[in-house]
Amino acid sequence: MAEEVLLMKGNEAIAHAAIRFGVDGYFGYPITPQSEVLETLAEQKPWETTGMVVVQAESEVAAINMVYGGAGTGKMVMTSSSSPGVSLKQEGISYLAGAELPCLIVNVMRGGPGLGTIQPSQADYFQTVKGGGHGDYKLIALAPASVQEMADFVGLAFDLAFKYRNPAIILADGVIGQMMEKVVLPEQRKRLTDEEVIARCPWAAHGKQEGRKINVITSLELDPSIMEKRNIHLQQKYAEIEANEVRYEEIDCEDAEYLIVAFGSCARIAQKAMELARAEGIKVGLLRPITLWPFPSKAIAERAKQVKGILTVELNAGQMVEDVQLAVECSIPVEHFGRLGGIVPDPDEVVAALKEKLIK
Repeated sequence: MAEEVLLMKGNEAIAHAAIRFGVDGYFGYPITPQSEVLETLAEQKPWETTGMVVVQAESEVAAINMVYGGAGTGKMVMTSSSSPGVSLKQEGISYLAGAELPCLIVNVMRGGPGLGTIQPSQADYFQTVKGGGHGDYKLIALAPASVQEMADFVGLAFDLAFKYRNPAIILADGVIGQMMEKVVLPEQRKRLTDEEVIARCPWAAHGKQEGRKINVITSLELDPSIMEKRNIHLQQKYAEIEANEVRYEEIDCEDAEYLIVAFGSCARIAQKAMELARAEGIKVGLLRPITLWPFPSKAIAERAKQVKGILTVELNAGQMVEDVQLAVECSIPVEHFGRLGGIVPDPDEVVAALKEKLIK
């Protein structure tokens, strides 16, 4: 059967992919620039076709706690929001991580701090990869750079979340959420039956049933010795994820003398900047982190042995640049270029920054 190619926004692709991947429940709250996720689900009415539950909660706090409840039963559940809304969800996200519950969170970033602007930003990088809530925990973080990846990463995020019993987040920015591109959606999958959910998630809470023990889902443990063991277990799990799930893309890095590191919409801008620089005889390569956590530190460290300097391009005041600096361990210069307040740079600005900060 021929693939159906559709034209839609990144936010719309998230919603359609959630239906196609057999998600059981979505709990969200409208906020620009991601409101089309909830709006599209409301238009599609998946409760009439797949049985997917769609709820506009009374608040972001309510939405993330609905996710906690659904995830505790082993169901595929998700939420989406934008920066201030995700800030409100941080306590619940920490609870989900502490209880080792798989779920998907989508953040289509806008500028801040505070209410800021509805224009795009990448300033939630620290919040996402350094732990926006309390405690020692990690989220599996995927950074799409196209509408197609917005759709594809829904399935990937759930696969990783259930593989490791860990919350996953799709960290997009307002450019990717609002832009329209061609996309091929996945084939429709059936939602798992209750029996299939129980088989996949023997740890989940399913109530008292004959022949099966009662599971209690909680992140609370008042015995410090047991709590320490639980934390050690989490750190061992995070080390396993770091060893097995790093994802990144390299473009024209083989002969590069300078390297640009960028994610999301900035990676697209940086790719054009790379082409402009090469037209001037400057050998530039691009490394695009796909997983922001686990971060491709080893790949960047390897390229640092080859290039003269690295420029990170971000829609923030300089956040991912710190992880790049840690990766190269001061072996070569690492500089940052970014725009703030929702202003998106053009490729010429990136080339100018490369020359000013690294080539001079």
